[in-house]
Amino acid sequence: MTTLDETRFAAQSAVRPKRGNVFIALSLLLAVIAVFSLAIGPTGISLQALPRAIAAALGYAPEGTAERDRLVLIDLRMPRTLLAAFVGAALATAGAMMQGLFRNPLADPGLIGVSAGAALAAVATIVLGNTVGAPIVSLLGIYALPVAAFFGGLITTIGLVAIAARRGQLAIGTLLLAGIAVGAFASSISGFLAYASDDRELRDLTLWSMGSLSGASWQKVLAVLPFAIALTFLVPRLTRALNGFLLGEAEALHLGIDTERTKRLTVVTTATAVGAAVAVAGVIGFVGLVVPHVMRLISGPDNRVVIPGSALLGAALVIFADIVARMAVRPAELPIGIVLALVGAPVFLHLVLKRGVGGWE
Repeated sequence: MTTLDETRFAAQSAVRPKRGNVFIALSLLLAVIAVFSLAIGPTGISLQALPRAIAAALGYAPEGTAERDRLVLIDLRMPRTLLAAFVGAALATAGAMMQGLFRNPLADPGLIGVSAGAALAAVATIVLGNTVGAPIVSLLGIYALPVAAFFGGLITTIGLVAIAARRGQLAIGTLLLAGIAVGAFASSISGFLAYASDDRELRDLTLWSMGSLSGASWQKVLAVLPFAIALTFLVPRLTRALNGFLLGEAEALHLGIDTERTKRLTVVTTATAVGAAVAVAGVIGFVGLVVPHVMRLISGPDNRVVIPGSALLGAALVIFADIVARMAVRPAELPIGIVLALVGAPVFLHLVLKRGVGGWE
């Protein structure tokens, strides 16, 4: 019996780039942009100072210049680059999985309301952190905002799954509609809290809602490391099943795919990725929408290529956007969400006008 991969993707394999070549090219792109991220900054310290910075970190170069190099390269730029890579990979992977699950290249991680739920929890923490939420904020300290954002996204996901589950089955249509409704409701409450906030809180809300990596630190890198490991383990288990969904849910079931398990695991994995990304970087748009669409135009619809390729391309895109955000208006800094919107919106519009929204063939 021929497998789904043999029958569905045989025609594309003759005309699309080979999987290995795609991964090699994207890995090289990511590596080059990551090096530029470490080498470029408003302080003028280049990558040539990295040996002195490493020596200072190990305690072998106590002079002031080496200590300054260590602070900039190892304590500021390196964790920021790693966080940017994680955020880009997480959002792009989540977008690719959502598009595969809904069979719609216009789907993105915010479609099921996870981003709005995470944002609402973060907004509530900022606005209420000095009043009713003060004990929790005092207990968690600098981790209060990321923890609130992650659990906001997680609770939203649990509620959506409970709404969409009927007789042990997860209804995709109900999940989509419920996600839109919950997202709108969460956004309205966030708007009300913003309206009731003072000037300082409103400024914090504005900056956070536009996305930023300015607060990157090794503590945050360690905080997202478990999520990165979990995604690395879970995502490859979904690629073949999501290939089956390209033919339709009924067809996937006939091919022996456990569709209910796939739907639930995809939604939970997406919530984990989006929740962790929003927790450390705020609300960032277009990555989960544009990157998987570009990958499908490059490699075809095979999710074994699209999903890991989206992770590499998304990481490279967010790191590049962060470089622009740091350097465009130095010594100040642009919110990374503005940079991605300025780049992502025209690119996506061009792709839609030139190729349509198919992108699956």
